[in-house]
Amino acid sequence: MRVRRVSVVGLGLMGGSLARALAARGVHVVGFDRDRSSLDAAVAEGMVHEPLEDTLEGVERADIVVLATPVAVTAQLLTRLGGRLAGPSLIMDVASTKKSIVQAAEVAGLGPRYVGAHPLTGSHRSGWGASRASLFDEARVFLCPSASTTPEALRLAESFWRSLRAGVEVLDAEAHDAQMAWRSHLPQAVSTALALTLRQANVSRSALGPGGRDMTRLAGGDPDLWTGIVNDNAPAILEALAAMEDQLRLFRERLAAGEDGIRECFVDGRDWFDGEPMRMLTPRDATP
Repeated sequence: MRVRRVSVVGLGLMGGSLARALAARGVHVVGFDRDRSSLDAAVAEGMVHEPLEDTLEGVERADIVVLATPVAVTAQLLTRLGGRLAGPSLIMDVASTKKSIVQAAEVAGLGPRYVGAHPLTGSHRSGWGASRASLFDEARVFLCPSASTTPEALRLAESFWRSLRAGVEVLDAEAHDAQMAWRSHLPQAVSTALALTLRQANVSRSALGPGGRDMTRLAGGDPDLWTGIVNDNAPAILEALAAMEDQLRLFRERLAAGEDGIRECFVDGRDWFDGEPMRMLTPRDATP
């Protein structure tokens, strides 16, 4: 099918970038953000063609609805809007965890037309001002169907993201959350812990070299957003943190033991770094 109207609820980094990318492709964008200044800016820039009020009346008059809101808010919206979303062919979210949201979609009766989406492309910056139309270019997007998602809905979701030049990987929601604990949530936690350690030592970020600034960049993320993410995926993240603590303990023990032991840590780290070259994603051409 040809997608002509898409509703985007939430115009921060992800939702705002989605609105920009869709508008650039001639799609009619229906949009909402609880921050009125962000919504007004999106309208003024021509990226949102039809703004919605707080009631979200009219959100259902679209081919696709995308919820670009924090985890807990997304689950609440699914409960609130479930009965009104009979029209759209596809409903998605773009949150960083999936299991609880996909379950909420099932409970709301949206399962057959629901696909959870997680673009693994982000920034420590947030809000409409951080959004850009190219955010999804060559990005990896995980798609997590519900237990009842139809093949047609999944194919539409795949086509939608490929049309934005993203690569697509279909993954079970529970497996997604387990993997993201290591691939996304652990790096955020480590960056935050490093920032807190440096603060305790009265070391400012401006005093760091490029490597230190790279390591602490994620600590600049939205606290409310990340609180919701880590609470929703706590068991898997706790497992990853325990493994990280083991490695820090090993590093400390080898450093205390002398040169040979600590060198092995650096060798193993470099072997991991060099072991798998980054590959470009090459999505197939598609029209949503």
